[in-house]
Amino acid sequence: MRTILCSPGTYIQEDNALSTLAENCETLGSAGAYLIVDPFIDDTYHDEIVASFEAGDLHHHVERFGGECSMSEIERHQSLIGSCDVVVGIGGGKTLDTTKAVAHYLDLPVIIMPTAASSDAPCSRLSVVYTDDGQFDHYLPLPKNPDMVVMDTILIAKAPVRFLISGLGDAYATYFEALACEKSNAITMTGGHATNAALALARLCHDILVADGPKAVAAVKHGILTSAVNNVIEANTLLSGLGFESSGLAAAHAIHDGLTALEGTHRYLHGEKVAYGTLAQFVLENRPEKDLREAYGFFRTVGLPTRLAGIGIADATDEDLLRVGELACSEDDTMSNMPFEVSPVDVAGALRVADEIGSSFE
Repeated sequence: MRTILCSPGTYIQEDNALSTLAENCETLGSAGAYLIVDPFIDDTYHDEIVASFEAGDLHHHVERFGGECSMSEIERHQSLIGSCDVVVGIGGGKTLDTTKAVAHYLDLPVIIMPTAASSDAPCSRLSVVYTDDGQFDHYLPLPKNPDMVVMDTILIAKAPVRFLISGLGDAYATYFEALACEKSNAITMTGGHATNAALALARLCHDILVADGPKAVAAVKHGILTSAVNNVIEANTLLSGLGFESSGLAAAHAIHDGLTALEGTHRYLHGEKVAYGTLAQFVLENRPEKDLREAYGFFRTVGLPTRLAGIGIADATDEDLLRVGELACSEDDTMSNMPFEVSPVDVAGALRVADEIGSSFE
């Protein structure tokens, strides 16, 4: 049996990492850095982003992210990169996925710099591509993980707390999807089976979230960096990233992808929808009550959705939920990694039941 564990070339988590960005770029290239930056981050931190490049007289080009990780956005950046030989992404998940895709198509090294611990995307060899109007289109598997992932803990602690909470939702799914993939002996996105190390990382991710998640949320509400925040940044980003990629995705993320078919969910973050997908996965698996109590209790404590209203579809019809199920169960998604067959009707029912269970915990 072939088992594979993959990871970024280097993972750096430190205070004020923006100040060493040019130095990190110079370890990977010499002609200059093409920076794809979230517009809000550019407005807020532009001077800090470019300071190290200007101090070192290193060529750089800042281009603002257009808002959606779509093929048209990826191609736009390819056409603008010029002579730069390092691609840098600074922002949230879609900015970073776009950056990874651009670097892949141009065969250039890439540095990923999240500005919030909002998802497990930064460390992965994967970009999630959407249509221009925000509907899930396809997964883009990449031949390697990012050359470098850099986490500026001061910047992340100052980000809106909703992003950290979203990251908790994305990361919480990691262990339970890993368990499903282990039971089904699934082939992960690495092209092999899960290693024991990947499963251990997924479990560690879960344990840190439950222990430190509420404390980290309390700190970030006030922009304060604590030990709990540092632990959660690592869990949301590194542990969840290694865990999901090398252990596998299952129902929670497939249901997230299906939920993008409903316009009401578009204003909600990736991890918020994954969190609700995890609750639906629990219904599909008929998990014991202690697991339901932990998940619903944790989600309510940190501010993750436990009802359909929490992801913008309180009025979803049965036909709407069936549309979600049909997309979630498509052969291009990860529902097939569940250890039993799941139909669109099963998904629609699980979404409804998860909502009803949520009402009983209010």
